[in-house]
Amino acid sequence: MTTDQLLAEIREANLTYLMLAQTLIRQDKAEAVFRLGINEDAADILASLSAAQVLKLASRNTLLCSFRVDDELVWSLLTSHNTPRKATNETVNTMHANILMAGRLSEVL
Repeated sequence: MTTDQLLAEIREANLTYLMLAQTLIRQDKAEAVFRLGINEDAADILASLSAAQVLKLASRNTLLCSFRVDDELVWSLLTSHNTPRKATNETVNTMHANILMAGRLSEVL
């Protein structure tokens, strides 16, 4: 992949993220704040962006979104990597991972 292709992929990811974020925020701000892992001030700013501003932000050469999963435990729970019975534990593991991430989000906010 060339640098130009990589930058085009980043721009596309940014645009998709910004459009999704605006849609979620406009539908249900409280849920969007939780799902996106952002604070209410950021949600207000994202919701108020014009189409031109969204396109300008999306054109940056840096990803605007980031992974909220930053430790082995949550990755393991989400991927069911270390569980012998994947099918029966997958729902429980996902709920456990969501609880851990929600707790971390509240620490940041």
